[in-house]
Amino acid sequence: MTLSAAHGAPPRLPAPVGAVTEALIDALRQPPHALFDLPVPSDGDDLAGDDMHLALYVCCELAYRGFAGVDGEWEWEPSLVELRLGLERRFETALRAALPTVPDATEGRVPERLEALIAADDSPSVARHLAQRGTEDELRELLIHRSADRLKEADPHVRVIPRLPTRAKAAMVEVLADEYGGGRPEYLHAELYRQALEALGLDGAYGAYVDRLPGVTLATVNLMSMFGAHARWRGAIAGHLAVTEMTSSEANRRYGRAVRRLGYTSREATHYFDEHVEADAIHDVIAAHDLAGGLADAEPDQGDTVVFGARALFLVERAFAEHLLGAWSAGRSSLR
Repeated sequence: MTLSAAHGAPPRLPAPVGAVTEALIDALRQPPHALFDLPVPSDGDDLAGDDMHLALYVCCELAYRGFAGVDGEWEWEPSLVELRLGLERRFETALRAALPTVPDATEGRVPERLEALIAADDSPSVARHLAQRGTEDELRELLIHRSADRLKEADPHVRVIPRLPTRAKAAMVEVLADEYGGGRPEYLHAELYRQALEALGLDGAYGAYVDRLPGVTLATVNLMSMFGAHARWRGAIAGHLAVTEMTSSEANRRYGRAVRRLGYTSREATHYFDEHVEADAIHDVIAAHDLAGGLADAEPDQGDTVVFGARALFLVERAFAEHLLGAWSAGRSSLR
């Protein structure tokens, strides 16, 4: 598949998985109109429910690539915006209720608080499992799960740039410039991820696997979309990105080791992971001190919001890791 083919047509609408997604997806197949009396998510799990998070993902995706056959005016249809905001409020409430399980260092400057948060994290490691003993099927499943995020890598973060003070803005742009390939389309990290998918015999098309992704996976994507869409969450998306960059290098080193251990040694299979080992070893300092720290220095009231974003990331990522490793240890697929 060529780069243009991979990033050309928007994906098709996913199949519904419950009451709210059935009503939403049916509506999106029609011209834009007001939505009335939509049901609530049918799974009762606002942190990781399939119906809840597929509905929120579909609403958010209208601000990215959209969907084939869906009128672009749906993005700003007031009743759909209200639906998205309602789902986001449910998600935020569930996050805040669960966050006491994630430690927080309340003393020190923001970079030190983020470092302490990382040091205290005892979440299970999918990367370590795959590097040491993961199977080929498990590696492919991991790549499928992450495709919803990695094929639009950095896109949720771009929207916060106008909302940042000078030092934090410069840091964000420096990090994202690398994510977007430094102006070279073939080096976009999303493009490198597409190549890795196809090198392992998977579909590299944007949105190809949304129908297979459980709510616990979509929640990791929705968290970024929610933080990136709102000015009040500018600190949260900065903290989210900072911790991602601070932990990415070692995780991708392990993923690269897993890819090679399982016999995939081509540049297409390994480049994405090798690039993140090198680039994120530099990005972590910029993201922690100049982005997250710079924002908190300029706007002290955003300090706790930065740490909230990081803690929320650890929360959804722990649930994601527990889901994958639990499914694999039970001998079943982690996909829907």
